[in-house]
Amino acid sequence: MRRRVWGTAAVVLALLGIPAPAGAAGAAPHGSGPLPLERLFDNRAISDDARPGDADFDGSGASLSAPDLAAAGWTPGRVLGVEGAHLVRPDTRAGEPDNVRADGQWVRLRGRGDALAFLVAGTGGDARGSGTVRYRDGSRSAYRLTAPDWRTGPLATKSVALPHVNAPDGQRAEKARLYVVTVPLARGREVASVRLPRDPGAADLHVFALSVRSLATGWTGTWSASTAGYAPVGPWADRTVRLVVHTSAGGPRVRIRLDNTFAGAPVRVGSASVAVRDAGARARGAPAALTFDGARGAEIPAGARVFSDPLRFAVPAGADLLVSFHLPGTVTATPVHSQALQTSYVSEPGDHAADGAGASYTSTVGVWPLLTGVDVAGGAGSVVLLGDSITDGVGSTPDTNRRWPDVLARRLLEEPGAPRRGVLNQGVSANRVVGDRYPGDGVSTDTGGVSALHRLDRDVLAQTSARTVVVFQGINDLRAQAPAAEVLGGLREIAARARARGLRVVAATLVPCAGEARCTAAVDAERAAVNAALRRDGAGFDAVLDFDAALRDPALPSRLLPEYDSGDHLHPGDAGLAALARAVPLEVLRG
Repeated sequence: MRRRVWGTAAVVLALLGIPAPAGAAGAAPHGSGPLPLERLFDNRAISDDARPGDADFDGSGASLSAPDLAAAGWTPGRVLGVEGAHLVRPDTRAGEPDNVRADGQWVRLRGRGDALAFLVAGTGGDARGSGTVRYRDGSRSAYRLTAPDWRTGPLATKSVALPHVNAPDGQRAEKARLYVVTVPLARGREVASVRLPRDPGAADLHVFALSVRSLATGWTGTWSASTAGYAPVGPWADRTVRLVVHTSAGGPRVRIRLDNTFAGAPVRVGSASVAVRDAGARARGAPAALTFDGARGAEIPAGARVFSDPLRFAVPAGADLLVSFHLPGTVTATPVHSQALQTSYVSEPGDHAADGAGASYTSTVGVWPLLTGVDVAGGAGSVVLLGDSITDGVGSTPDTNRRWPDVLARRLLEEPGAPRRGVLNQGVSANRVVGDRYPGDGVSTDTGGVSALHRLDRDVLAQTSARTVVVFQGINDLRAQAPAAEVLGGLREIAARARARGLRVVAATLVPCAGEARCTAAVDAERAAVNAALRRDGAGFDAVLDFDAALRDPALPSRLLPEYDSGDHLHPGDAGLAALARAVPLEVLRG
């Protein structure tokens, strides 16, 4: 086996201020102490298509395709940003050992953060086991890890899916999967080493990479949108997309986040800029150029994310920004947030990210592609609002920022003594707590997203400076005939997982919807059961907001108050959404 060279990745991580992943730092200690992860590799999972016999991932001779990984942008030694963590794909040739079967080995690792991130897959079924984290102060904590099976695990939670499986009898056209799974750490303590799960069971748990997910200190999330699906667009060939987004908190520096969620191939961004909006696609002053690791553009691997470099740029609170990025290639489908309720723009051919006048932006678009976050320097952290179409703003007047998260953000800015939190809207229209609408892979016109449980890590736990999460969803599950017990089980799991990461977790009762076709009397009875449980015992949440009481018609409690109804009996209009924002006691957001 050739020597793995970690130098380039380690330098990149050091420049970014990111703790080095396991295996990336220094020489192995002598004796039986913890070893770098690469020194423990005992399995060959990746083969060249022409030599599939060089690897045997699962004991049957099957393996991952090295060309498929390269086509996805997952090249050897590459730093991959997934689930808020930075992991390095092993720098190995096809057919060399590239992962370890977990069996209680101690791995040397350093860093502070909120979670460990593992690049894993199971073989022989979903693999589960318990491990240990040892900290520099001598203390320890336990964790539980599940690695879904590489051929049958859920596509909704995979980090990358590959189109083929290499096998001794030839290449098979079936999807192979790799997963990034995170587990909580004791905050404030420095990790010294990690013990991998011992004897996880009949299935083998394979670990390819491991890192500490560091906290985004010094930044506050001011705007966000959840990736709701992977949908057809354009096609856009050599076009610049100019997206309009509305800030909550302000700050003296800015960075953006681009996510290639659910994709099967990399996407290339040629250049990018940010500006304060004047009107339409016109900027107030010259757009400021953004860079990525010092370069004008970036390639984003399938399933991964990139942040722009910090830029000194005064971001006003409660203002419209123009975030522009040039797509030099042909883009026929992209990760999207479908219900932007905001007019954005696409240019004529060419790189127009630096254009301030806006005349080159000759067409409009009603989705937010690729862009999932805008952060500002400083601030007091963010509150994340996890919800469905009501949080997404469906029913509000487009292009006016009257979603209830927007109104809440204005309250936080204007009311004396209010916590100056950023507000991150992670609502997805048609989303459910438990069931996936979008299957999690491939091009689809369904942009209802994967379930709240499946998107929790990406859309809440990995959000910049998240302090509090408000969970307001479940009505779509009930309208799809899920029982109240199933919804409550999902909500309790969300509460437990978020609290384990140190977040304050707030729930909201479900608002009435009688009169809408699928909101039958039976559905309303289940809704009442969910609300009763939230009011009675909190379902594991730190606080409960009674949105039901804020919007229901006292004369007919199964319906929205008429002045709050957008007209479809399911979504509140502008007045109803403002009432939801007013129903939030601001002290519950101080977590």
